[in-house]
Amino acid sequence: MSLVFDPLLDWPLIWALAGVALLMLALGLWRGLAGWALRGLSALALLGALANPSLQEEERASLNDIVLLIVDDTASQSLGGRPAQVAQAVAQVEAEIAAMPGTELRIRRFSDGEEDAGTLAMTAMAEALAEEPRARVAGVLLVSDGRLHDMEMTPALPAPLHVLLTGKAADWDRRLVIKNAPAFAIIGEEFVMKLMVEDIGAVPALAGAEVDLTMSVDAEPPQVYRIPLGVELDLPVVLPHGGMNVLQFSVSPVEGELTDRNNAQVVQINGVRDRLRVLLVSGEPHAGERVWRNLLKSDASVDLVHFTILRPPEKQDGVPVDELSLIAFPTRELFVEKIEEFDLIIFDRYRMRGILPMSYIDNVVQYVRNGGTVLVAAGPEFGVVDSLYRSPLAEILPVAPTAQVVEGGFRPTITDLGKRHPVTEGLERFAPAGEDGQPGWGRWFRIAEVQKLSGQTVMEGPGGLPLLVLDRVDQGRIAVLSSDQAWLWGRGYEGGGPQLELLRRLAHWMLKEPELEEETLTATANGQDLTIVRRTISDVAPGPLTVTGPDGAEVTLEMRQTLPGRYEVTWAAPSLGLYRLEQEDLTRVIGIGPSAPREFVETLASGDLVAPVVAGVGGGVVRIEAGLPDLRQVAEGRPAAGRGWIGITPRGAYATQEVQVAALLPGWLWLLFAAGLAVAAWLIEGRKGAKV
Repeated sequence: MSLVFDPLLDWPLIWALAGVALLMLALGLWRGLAGWALRGLSALALLGALANPSLQEEERASLNDIVLLIVDDTASQSLGGRPAQVAQAVAQVEAEIAAMPGTELRIRRFSDGEEDAGTLAMTAMAEALAEEPRARVAGVLLVSDGRLHDMEMTPALPAPLHVLLTGKAADWDRRLVIKNAPAFAIIGEEFVMKLMVEDIGAVPALAGAEVDLTMSVDAEPPQVYRIPLGVELDLPVVLPHGGMNVLQFSVSPVEGELTDRNNAQVVQINGVRDRLRVLLVSGEPHAGERVWRNLLKSDASVDLVHFTILRPPEKQDGVPVDELSLIAFPTRELFVEKIEEFDLIIFDRYRMRGILPMSYIDNVVQYVRNGGTVLVAAGPEFGVVDSLYRSPLAEILPVAPTAQVVEGGFRPTITDLGKRHPVTEGLERFAPAGEDGQPGWGRWFRIAEVQKLSGQTVMEGPGGLPLLVLDRVDQGRIAVLSSDQAWLWGRGYEGGGPQLELLRRLAHWMLKEPELEEETLTATANGQDLTIVRRTISDVAPGPLTVTGPDGAEVTLEMRQTLPGRYEVTWAAPSLGLYRLEQEDLTRVIGIGPSAPREFVETLASGDLVAPVVAGVGGGVVRIEAGLPDLRQVAEGRPAAGRGWIGITPRGAYATQEVQVAALLPGWLWLLFAAGLAVAAWLIEGRKGAKV
């Protein structure tokens, strides 16, 4: 039973009336009225009537206390004997709570899910608390290895928190740690990666002081280094190609370590070129000369060296030789001393006029054989007596001129091979074909007649004449464009055409960019969905694709053709890690998420991270290995953990079923008391006044 008030007026008004009554009482006392006390009691009775005090009696039903059991089912809980420990802890807590009267158990399990989020125990705890009345929560138990990754999400706890720690004190583990890994690096330039192999935990004496580190790039043969344990090392690395480079590092598993999932690391680094150095030599001024210059100068990463022969040596116009150019043509420096520094050499309508000696052209041949690239953009000069074909370059040229030049309008066409080749594949999309089935781009009006000797013809002119021929020579590449009319597309003649796209692809193919290779196997990951693309110039469909997962399991996939020469398949990877793709003679590796997921970065069980939170609410951290503690009830505010036991605090929560309210005094009685006291004060003051 309790006293409650149901005022007839608002409380501020009642307090104001009380203030007025107090002033009147003070005035009566100052004037020496004999009945001032009775007047005060009368005012108090009136104020009490306005406050309307009542007696309230509630009928209550006790509510059970709730204990939350948060169970960590993440990947790290599968190590060693932890699953058995978890099952043992859950079973004992269920039994003890069932034997405890007035107490209920709520179990919430959580895992690491598809994303590499780690152990989100505090998030699961906050969600479980949000589903229960906080006034009934008597305790929270967490079964985990203590390696939590969301401590910033720790909720405000209304009761003690206890951690039942899995794992063993004798556990130890060997892990490979990558200290720094850049997102991109310059091709051919050395950079340093910092890494370390360390043993943590109760390491046995036979673990050794050195270990073999295996490193491989993409699907290349691995290299093995002997390195010391526990020492941070600087490892020099050079990326071999542009695009994505997958670097794999691993150490062999050791008997007795907790897991080998963190013995390997995969680093994916995008290889980029620092500066692309291009040498452009134009044999004479012509309308298409600026095509190459504009294309190359539009890219800020290109260093272009461009020379144009404005006046051939045989031209006699009386101009002094020292006034023919602003600087001397440094032929020896470019074609002898620094030729290997160029990534691409372009001969644009060049003729052998004695400016470049034959020995210099022979240097160009050796430059290509050693891995360099040359593009010959030919015009009518290609079939004359001083053509480049009459130089040592002829031994690597994929075409031979017939000395004929075909003039007249024609639309370049893409060959059947070209529809599958990455340089010309899909160019029709930039200029859809008309009603006559012809390509939708504009015409060219001149082509040098050539015969193909080797390589791949990807574009043709009138009568099937080779227009664009690509070829590989030893380690290098060479291409011949047998027309100087590409500039018509750039000028928009008859609607123009995909000039920049064609020349961009051509340049990137010659620079050996991976995405422009004829035979490629590529893969991209979107979450755990793996999209695998096979590009081929063969007209025969490739064979089945074999995918080897991080656990060694193999899956065979069939790919479907989406475009000529392009086959695709999308596959949902079952887990995070490194996958190896093999199809015929092509091999590709790709990492989905980290090779060592977040759950396996630190695997030894420890309560250090959660200990401050536990101590703040009077809880405890207990190793399951040492024996499960007893569960007791303790008074709120007292320690809730001791040797061999942990406690919960009964909350005494209840639900009000019925409320009975009765007025302390009826209203008429309050008025009678007030009137009686006022009359008594008046009579006392009247008698004393008459006596005087």
